[in-house]
Amino acid sequence: MTLDQAVALSLLDDRLPRLGLTARLACDDPRLLKLAAPLLAEAPRARGRAVASGIRVIAWNDPDFPPLLAAIADCPPVLWYRGSLAVLQVPTIAIVGSRAATPVALETAARLASDLAARGMTVVSGLARGVDSAAHRGALEHGATVAVLGSGVDCIYPPEHKRLAERIVGAGLVVSEHPPGSAPLPHHFPLRNRLISGLSRAVVVIEASEKSGSLITAGCALEQGREVMAVPGNVLSGRNRGGHALLRDGAKIVETADDIVEGLGWGSIGNGARAVEPGASCEKGCVDPVLEAMEAGQSYDLDALATGSGLDAQRLLTRLIELELNGLVRREGGGRFVRSS
Repeated sequence: MTLDQAVALSLLDDRLPRLGLTARLACDDPRLLKLAAPLLAEAPRARGRAVASGIRVIAWNDPDFPPLLAAIADCPPVLWYRGSLAVLQVPTIAIVGSRAATPVALETAARLASDLAARGMTVVSGLARGVDSAAHRGALEHGATVAVLGSGVDCIYPPEHKRLAERIVGAGLVVSEHPPGSAPLPHHFPLRNRLISGLSRAVVVIEASEKSGSLITAGCALEQGREVMAVPGNVLSGRNRGGHALLRDGAKIVETADDIVEGLGWGSIGNGARAVEPGASCEKGCVDPVLEAMEAGQSYDLDALATGSGLDAQRLLTRLIELELNGLVRREGGGRFVRSS
């Protein structure tokens, strides 16, 4: 599939069928190509307008497309973005929560994000009011953050966060699956939530009610094989019943950034230390289950690697990113991986 075909699919926006989209993109589904055909002439013009506005676009099968996102079942055909994709090359943690957050929740979100950024991690959230914006601001104190929008990247919502979005562009990434000019429609935001979790190793929920949109993000994370964590809150107010329900269902308890790092199996780290992922301390001569499951020169999808390595989805994705960063594995289009020779 060409870039313009992928862009044309993106221009379909709400008309794009998303069920099993990743697999359909990977096999050049004729029905998708038929849907894209009427918009092929518009695709290069849309790209040109975007570039003129400082907006870039990357297709799902580009080697630089975020590999964690390429691994989900309904990966978008393209991402439109401002900023740098390089901030996704380090461990990524999503922090989400209430829009009408209490001062304690806002302080907790900012502190966790700041501490994670200081440890070399990138914080992902949705630029919404409340916990999301507090997480972005906290991360910007020491590092990078990613804002995932439910609109075009040129249509910032809520509008009072335009200045925050510009700060994020300067030190991170603002991204959307919706083409430039797309309005922040209500049904875009549940779709956006799967991208927040899809770009992240874990989702941390802060102060979520029983009907919070953050629970949608947590549900997406579970479906995608990512870790779900939650910050406990006041049991008297009822403002965190959704978060407490996650904890009852097995989500890991988070009080500090170390809880997040240790919950992912990365070991304890102190202030100022950089994140160390699984396998980094593997001594010379140890056997890596992912590399053992791969033959040089052959490409593998995630299902094959999960079967061959015996790792669950979350651990497999974490290990693949580490191997890619160390030059031992490279990624091809469609979320497939090749062992470097």
